Amino acid sequence: MQKSTNSDTSVETLNSTRQGTGAVQMRIKNANSHHDRLSQSKSMILTDVGKVTEPISRHRRNHSQHILKDVIPPLEQLMVEKEGYLQKAKIADGGKKLRKNWSTSWIVLSSRKIEFYKESKQQALSNMKTGHKPESVDLCGAHIEWAKEKSSRKNVFQITTVSGNEFLLQSDIDFIILDWFHAIKNAIDRLPKDSSCPSRNLELFKIQRSSSTELLSHYDSDIKEQKPEHRKSLMFRLHHSASDTSDKNRVKSRLKKFITRRPSLKTLQEKGLIKDQIFGSHLHKVCERENSTVPWFVRQCIEAVEKRGLDVDGIYRVSGNLATIQKLRFIVNQEEKLNLDDSQWEDIHVVTGALKMFFRELPEPLFPYSFFEQFVEAIKKQDNTTRIEAVKSLVQKLPPPNRDTMKVLFGHLTKIVAKASKNLMSTQSLGIVFGPTLLRAENETGNMAIHMVYQNQIAELMLSEYSKIFGSEED
Repeated sequence: MQKSTNSDTSVETLNSTRQGTGAVQMRIKNANSHHDRLSQSKSMILTDVGKVTEPISRHRRNHSQHILKDVIPPLEQLMVEKEGYLQKAKIADGGKKLRKNWSTSWIVLSSRKIEFYKESKQQALSNMKTGHKPESVDLCGAHIEWAKEKSSRKNVFQITTVSGNEFLLQSDIDFIILDWFHAIKNAIDRLPKDSSCPSRNLELFKIQRSSSTELLSHYDSDIKEQKPEHRKSLMFRLHHSASDTSDKNRVKSRLKKFITRRPSLKTLQEKGLIKDQIFGSHLHKVCERENSTVPWFVRQCIEAVEKRGLDVDGIYRVSGNLATIQKLRFIVNQEEKLNLDDSQWEDIHVVTGALKMFFRELPEPLFPYSFFEQFVEAIKKQDNTTRIEAVKSLVQKLPPPNRDTMKVLFGHLTKIVAKASKNLMSTQSLGIVFGPTLLRAENETGNMAIHMVYQNQIAELMLSEYSKIFGSEED
């Protein structure tokens, strides 16, 4: 009897095991059905509110790869439109002003962004350290404009992004910088004008940065479907971001009130709180204050160069230390006593750099804007005698400060040319240096490259035919 009982128990156990195995197999089969897989797995990438994409693997690595693939387009999908070397300076990061430091960068422009590399892209990709990425600028909603006032360098334009980043780009070669300006502007114009990106997936990827209440309500139904702990974390980030934006708007409002209430520059000058400066002032105003037709600073620099710089190799072509030049500029603007024979100005390239900066920062160049086209037409004349007479006639019509300063400067430069065997500065070399500095159009547009040729030729003619244009006597 006991034996029969044990046998019955074994049979029951075996049947139970078989039933359990069958149940497990049935659950696996059901779980493998398409409908159940959808009910058990939801994609984190949403295309429209309340909809989900095709299911993805539960494996975390596969999951992260899927998200990156859908959210961030691969590099090869971003067509490179232009690349090359330019001078770059980042002057603001998220609205916070930065110290301007120029550096040479390999610029890569694609359909919607710019990347900055320290060397050419191929070298950068081969030398790139793990985790290191090039600095990237999203052009969606960005603004581009010429920015002569932001730097003493020529050919500078600024790119401002919706995130508050500001970049200056520059090249000494006119047609190169003009080509870059139009290429970037065309890329920006093709993108949406607002700060939103065209990719809906990218919007969701960056949702934690958004403070829009409309966006909050838009994704409200999606947030409710997430796990409680995930939903709480996401809502915190969203409302925290909204609070940050509110604080920024409050600061902007206060700054705006401060700017509108602050006294004007003219009022501060009338009260004697701000002195009239030499650098950056109109030539005729500087001469009026000094009761002369040639600025005192110009005469001082020329005297110093003729005393100890005529034989220096590359005079006016070689750049001096910028920090020392800015120090000299500050002293002159503060009307402090200036002695260019002092040891701190020992490098004559600092003096020549300051003189070029003075002419470069004139609000209106030494050759006035109203005379620019007339000088260009004069230099186009085929007959040399007719060309010289036309230029001479224009020089005599110039305002006295412009005419007299021009006479003193070019008279000085003829002495540089006379020593060309030692300083290696020919008429053509000085024309290249001083042409764009002294002569430029008021609205520099697509004719910049052509204008540059005429600028150089006019400066060269003023040097080579100095005695015929100004007369043999020296000022």
